[in-house]
Amino acid sequence: MYDLLRALLSDKIGGEIFVLFGAWHFFYVALVAVTVTAMVLCCKNKCKHTRKRVARTFIDIAFTLYMADFFLMPLAYGEIYIEKLPFHACTAMCVLCFFCSHHRLFEQYRRSFVLLGLLSNVIYLLYPAGVMWYAVHPLSYRVIQTMLFHSVMTVYGVLTLIWEYEKFDLRKCYRDLTVVVLMTAWALIGNYAYFGLQEGGFNWFFVVRDPFYAIPESISPLVMPLINIVVFSAAEVLIHVVLRCVQRRGCLRK
Repeated sequence: MYDLLRALLSDKIGGEIFVLFGAWHFFYVALVAVTVTAMVLCCKNKCKHTRKRVARTFIDIAFTLYMADFFLMPLAYGEIYIEKLPFHACTAMCVLCFFCSHHRLFEQYRRSFVLLGLLSNVIYLLYPAGVMWYAVHPLSYRVIQTMLFHSVMTVYGVLTLIWEYEKFDLRKCYRDLTVVVLMTAWALIGNYAYFGLQEGGFNWFFVVRDPFYAIPESISPLVMPLINIVVFSAAEVLIHVVLRCVQRRGCLRK
């Protein structure tokens, strides 16, 4: 049984590989667009409760994919990757969005979790460095699990934004800023707490080095936390502005 699962889940080396802007990359991006469109059309005349249940289904799927990966990684790679701990915005927001969908303790911050999760997952979908680095076959477990997880999280974020637009208030953007700042601090804690486990440390949420290594290494750890806060906060404000403009034009209706 172990040998069968190991052979099924391990990286497939050789032949076609997953590449940036390749056919398989576009497939996952198209999958998100098609799924969002299908859900919006299917739920067009549904009540708010039904829409919320549909959106919750997607965050449940994302959380299941995330947790299941911890059990499948030893079979696929022979170890559990510490990089999978929830110190990246994608994984951290998955856990928080899942918790908020089933508990009202952090309900007032749920929108902020969704926004940060959507932005981080969209960024990864557009530049999936975590799977490109390994140069493996597009049908390897590593590619399917990683791309599917980020795709489902993106669908959840878009549907939540579309269906709950009436809750957005530009005056409450301080909550979004608070979540980004706390996420940055959380990533710093993870990066330095586990620093000794890997040469050069970790780079969760890119608070140590920028993803393209364009900033000199000597100053990158000092400026990247601030850059993250500014960039993500500005992007979230922009989303608010776009949604407000769309709402005023009457394109979004309750």
